[in-house]
Amino acid sequence: MQNELRVYLILERLERQFAAYLSSPTGGRGYVPLEGMSSLILEIAPGLAIERVTDTALKAAPELEPGLLVVERQFGVLEVHADQPADLARAGEAILASLGVRAEDQLKPEILVMDVVEDITDRHAVIINRNKQASMVLPGESVLLLELVPALFASYAANEAEKAVPGIRLIDLRMIGATGRLYLSGSHADVLAAAKHIQAKLAKIPGRASRTEKSR
Repeated sequence: MQNELRVYLILERLERQFAAYLSSPTGGRGYVPLEGMSSLILEIAPGLAIERVTDTALKAAPELEPGLLVVERQFGVLEVHADQPADLARAGEAILASLGVRAEDQLKPEILVMDVVEDITDRHAVIINRNKQASMVLPGESVLLLELVPALFASYAANEAEKAVPGIRLIDLRMIGATGRLYLSGSHADVLAAAKHIQAKLAKIPGRASRTEKSR
């Protein structure tokens, strides 16, 4: 079976909240990334092929730190980070060469749901906070809800939103699975600005047209 490049993302600067999420037990499994580092995140099919990709990356740039390595039934996910973007570029070039593909051969992100809930009620906030993986949503705030495929693009959306709207709060992030999900909260103006920025950035990502994915 030929390996498929599903996602190839370079995050040039990890923002504070997203870096903290990747450093948490729910967000990462390996070496801890810090704010300001650069990150390379990939998704490959079939899942076990990610082990060979990891080997290629770490041999091409031994200074890299793997923060996340997940082998699922169908897809494999790798996140590596470094202080120097050049290390990530070297590893990325080696990975792409080993797969015989270009970065543009990845799947293009597709938004399935994007909604803004205004003036969240106190009881709604309680139930969201019981299931969150990051900060708490407060009553009266607005909440941005995003679902997209492939799932890993939720990580890009989270980091980009924080870059554009520093006051936004990361509530929940699910970047592995059949779909990716992102919850952000803040003032209504901040949430709307974050939504607009995410849409614009995702639309510019090159890639193959993707079909809405079925449940694994």
